[in-house]
Amino acid sequence: MTELLSYSFMQNAFVAGVLVSVICSVISFFVLVNRLSFIGVGISHAAFGGVALGILLGISPTLSAVIFSVLTAWMIGVVSRKGMLHEDTTIGIFYAASMALGIVIIGLSSGYNIDLFGYLFGNILSVTRQDLWVVGGLGLLVLGAIFYFFKELLFISFDEESAQVSGIPVTFLYYLLLTLMALTIVISMKVVGIILVSALLVIPAAAAYEVTTHYRQVLIVAVVIGLVSAIAGLSLSYRFNTASGATIVLLAAALFLLLFGFRWVRGNLRESPGSEKCPVPPGNPEAAEEKPARQDSA
Repeated sequence: MTELLSYSFMQNAFVAGVLVSVICSVISFFVLVNRLSFIGVGISHAAFGGVALGILLGISPTLSAVIFSVLTAWMIGVVSRKGMLHEDTTIGIFYAASMALGIVIIGLSSGYNIDLFGYLFGNILSVTRQDLWVVGGLGLLVLGAIFYFFKELLFISFDEESAQVSGIPVTFLYYLLLTLMALTIVISMKVVGIILVSALLVIPAAAAYEVTTHYRQVLIVAVVIGLVSAIAGLSLSYRFNTASGATIVLLAAALFLLLFGFRWVRGNLRESPGSEKCPVPPGNPEAAEEKPARQDSA
């Protein structure tokens, strides 16, 4: 580890990995309970069109990706909520259209730009100090918004109808969550790439749900899993000369499978002949909070 941190580019990579893993892990909780994982896939691929547009216009690909991804997320929300189409159909339309637009724009742009592959597949080793400031600034905005509206987001995640009756601005919070997802995807592009970033919006919280169903504990465990995946994945990629973003995602997936297997074995042991199930005591406040989380995660 000391050898790795002796290089400035590795220092930047570790800082970027830590920042992105924390942000993705926190928002993955809301992605999971609201079942927005497919929207994450659609927005992440929409970012490709934004990057291509930035390259064509000669402006910052990050800025163009932010604008394009947020607008695409809003359009997905409008069409799926106001139109006659199901949400997965709407996402499929914008997903394909955004990728096609990006391919056309890249074909029209003069010359070949190697940076495009860095955005597609991630290149955490090329992260600069300026990139860290962008990631840190946008990440602070995302986390600040989540924690400021945490109770409201939690309410609409588990009972949207009751939240609307209670006067909570459900529509505003829905589009806010889509916006935060878009920002998270854009700031994660350099770390794991557009193609793999959607995995970090799902795996940390999904793995955490194999350990606990209490939302506070899910958030903590998800962040830990994200940090372990980023730090260990980056170290392994350096040691074995593998793609950093792909290694981080594979390690996160391995942790999910490990925790899933552990829960499955533990569940079988509890249901084995002669074993007794401990009933949930009545009036347990944590059990009441855990129940809707498990239902949503099913």
